[in-house]
Amino acid sequence: MPSLAADQSAEKHRVARNSTFVSIALNTALVALQIVVGTVAHSQALVADGFHSLADLISDFVVLIANRHSGAKPDADHNYGHSRYETVASLFLGALLIAVGVGMLWRAGTRLADLQSIPAVQMSALVVAALVLILKEGLFRYMLREAQRVRSAMLIANAWHARSDAASSLVVAIGIIGSLAGVRLLDPIAAAIVGFMVARMGWTFGWDALQDLSDRALDEAATADMRVLLLSTPGVRDVHELRTRKMGDFALIDAHILVDPLISVSEGHYIAESARVRVLSDSRVLDALIHVDPENDALARPPVDLPTREKVTTEIDAALAAAGVKASAVDIHYLSTGLDVDLVLPSRTFNGGAPDLTSVDLAALKSRLGVRKLNVLREWDVTLDESGPAKAAGADPSGDLVKIR
Repeated sequence: MPSLAADQSAEKHRVARNSTFVSIALNTALVALQIVVGTVAHSQALVADGFHSLADLISDFVVLIANRHSGAKPDADHNYGHSRYETVASLFLGALLIAVGVGMLWRAGTRLADLQSIPAVQMSALVVAALVLILKEGLFRYMLREAQRVRSAMLIANAWHARSDAASSLVVAIGIIGSLAGVRLLDPIAAAIVGFMVARMGWTFGWDALQDLSDRALDEAATADMRVLLLSTPGVRDVHELRTRKMGDFALIDAHILVDPLISVSEGHYIAESARVRVLSDSRVLDALIHVDPENDALARPPVDLPTREKVTTEIDAALAAAGVKASAVDIHYLSTGLDVDLVLPSRTFNGGAPDLTSVDLAALKSRLGVRKLNVLREWDVTLDESGPAKAAGADPSGDLVKIR
């Protein structure tokens, strides 16, 4: 994992641990208070809200477990790390909320079916509901601020879970007020509304987590940022087949970059590494795979029947042997337009004389290889002179480049 991503991950796990412990302490106290007082005060809505807080408490422990395991380093089974444990936790939280919400709706429905058996709600239920509303809203603001600071989807989901508690406590308080005013029907209705809110929140979290587990890409704005970083790299002419996929709160990037087709492999690799470093400078990126292309292979590819380097060099060596010459270098360019070959000759033959290619049928060589362009170049024999610039010795400038097209 890049150092920037590693530092951010460590900070995120620290924040997750601290904020979750705060939530656990608060929810433990509220669960007992809501369920006990709700039962004694005959408020089904307050009891339902208590079970909502219990679901929060369970989700807090799930977050702690996921936070611990997602920070593990990559291993043989998880080459890209364990960041998706957080996404799995978000999916579990979503399913848990849906189950709790459906249970609340069912209980409220059975209560509404028998209105005569609904007892009068006591004032203590309203006091607890108001207290829970204040505490849960404060918890939400604290958790959301910390989650947004470290950009953790799992922590943001858990924070909004706390906000749903605050909203449900508000509904519960309104229902209790109505019930105290003599409309007993409002308490189970408030419980049903809370159940619906919880189930809806669970569906939202679960669906988002499922999409991330299905390799959902970054949004258009983030993808455009990645493209800008790649295109800003010196030597990159264009970018195509840019693909992204979520990995927890990070993303994996795959991209093809277009470079000059006639540069060396080492230069192309250097450009690709430079582009990768630029992309990894974005804190959202966990890792990047950059593929170097001499041409846009989404539009055109080299023919599959072109001769291999072994065949090309064998034919060239055989053709030059008659002139007593061996090529210093053979550069082969496999392009969609065909095969181009740059043949570099030494400045001197084995006998010390200048290469003479009059006996070599370069046109026939080009035809045998099926080469589109055959460029024959000759090295300069350079000597260094301390009193002046470098001088070329024994080379005929007019014969240093022969192009067979």
